[in-house]
Amino acid sequence: MRIRQMTAEDIPAVAQIEKECFSQPWSEQGFLDGMKDAIFFVAEDPQIAGYIGMYRMPPEGEITNVAVTRKMRKKGCGRELLLRMQQWADEHGIDRIVLEVRSGNEPAIHLYRTCGFEKIGVRKNFYQFPREDADIMEWKRLC
Repeated sequence: MRIRQMTAEDIPAVAQIEKECFSQPWSEQGFLDGMKDAIFFVAEDPQIAGYIGMYRMPPEGEITNVAVTRKMRKKGCGRELLLRMQQWADEHGIDRIVLEVRSGNEPAIHLYRTCGFEKIGVRKNFYQFPREDADIMEWKRLC
């Protein structure tokens, strides 16, 4: 598996994965617009198997989305993407990363915890379709 920075040419494949994984997916235009203010990485194996995005506001970042195709789940793809983003953050002066995750998404919560994220709060009724709370999680760079 190869992790690399996302390009505009990757957007159709990434948007398709987004549609498979989320009830309110970003559009292709949303990804294109997001690339102005966010950093995205994709995992290839050999096709795009997943992606991660983060808005960057040094010294903080906010994970926008993490998604992996069904075929590549439980094979370390999400973990590799998250670790690469943390490495990028560390190299670019980002000391803290936050994210929201559906409170019932135990596989994602487990992934985030194994990568050093801790739950710091809850946003009530944050998600729709279906309505669900979001756990707010945080990662801090070790000094």
